[in-house]
Amino acid sequence: MHPTRTNGKICYIELPANDIARSADFYKRVFGWQTRQRGDGSTAFDDTTGQVSGTWVRGRPPASAPGLLVYIMVDSVAATLETVVANGGEIVQPIGADAPEITARFRDPGGNVIGLYQEPA
Repeated sequence: MHPTRTNGKICYIELPANDIARSADFYKRVFGWQTRQRGDGSTAFDDTTGQVSGTWVRGRPPASAPGLLVYIMVDSVAATLETVVANGGEIVQPIGADAPEITARFRDPGGNVIGLYQEPA
């Protein structure tokens, strides 16, 4: 599946990581992202929608304090937080801080703070 080409759409993300293999494994296990090797040898990913891709990059500081904050949509924030912790991530903002929205934030193995969002029923 090829991503839609729409003006203004966010399509690519670069995530800082010291241990790219560990970070790639984390996102694959937690979110089901597919990983692949690009022609230049770097590890890239495609999200589960096939609409957003990216790569992990060395030599950049992690996004450890929210400035620009990316949220990943999930079916269940609670279940995803369990999977995050089981795979080496850390909860930095539990569910409820943004009520009535269903959100949370975690720190990935690379030190980046990422948000989780669950669509209300």
